[in-house]
Amino acid sequence: MITLMMAAILNFAPHPVDTYTTKDGKEISYIMFGHGSIAVAYEGKVVYIDPVSSEADYSALPKADVVLVTHAHGDHYDAAAIKALAPKTLICTPEVAEKEPTAKVMRNGESLTIDGWLKVEAVAAHNTEARSNFHPKGRDNGYVLTIGGERIYIAGDSEPQPDMLAQKGMDVAFLAVNQPYTMTPEQAAEVVNTIEPEVFYPYHFGGSGQPTDLDKLQKLITTPKTKMIIHPELE
Repeated sequence: MITLMMAAILNFAPHPVDTYTTKDGKEISYIMFGHGSIAVAYEGKVVYIDPVSSEADYSALPKADVVLVTHAHGDHYDAAAIKALAPKTLICTPEVAEKEPTAKVMRNGESLTIDGWLKVEAVAAHNTEARSNFHPKGRDNGYVLTIGGERIYIAGDSEPQPDMLAQKGMDVAFLAVNQPYTMTPEQAAEVVNTIEPEVFYPYHFGGSGQPTDLDKLQKLITTPKTKMIIHPELE
């Protein structure tokens, strides 16, 4: 008999899949495609976050129940990947919605529930003043997903700011560590030590001509509540 976990691994091979038990006793899987492109699978449903064709052949993967797009940069928004996934629901920022007229728009601070199994909250994602030209305040989203009782924070491209530092009580957090566009190791460690997720995945790291010192990041995490997991594919 094929379990949901085995099915998830078969569906998404060869991409890495990490599977956990949710608070409701079911299985949830996190699929790592690369850079900012990940997915969450639960009870036969799949949520894709920032699918980009350079990271996976989305035409060969399970269709999307939900696609979330954090912002309009080309390494996060790809119309071809979204078309291949044929999502039942596409959620994005107002800027992306200009190109995706059927999408549901979410702005910072808004939330919605989809068919009773998924709650989505849009969280501010932006740079600090010194680097606000990359990701200005009020434009982009991070997302908090609640699935099976689990709270999952996908931060998007952001530096530490009040909305990010308020995301406590997370079971899993994906934080971008890609200076100069997102966070330095010191900034990411500040966030982890403040919000203390049970599991922390650095993602969207390296790749900008400034390699991310993940060993340094690990040493800077002082909270014993958090386990850091590194997947090289997320560079």
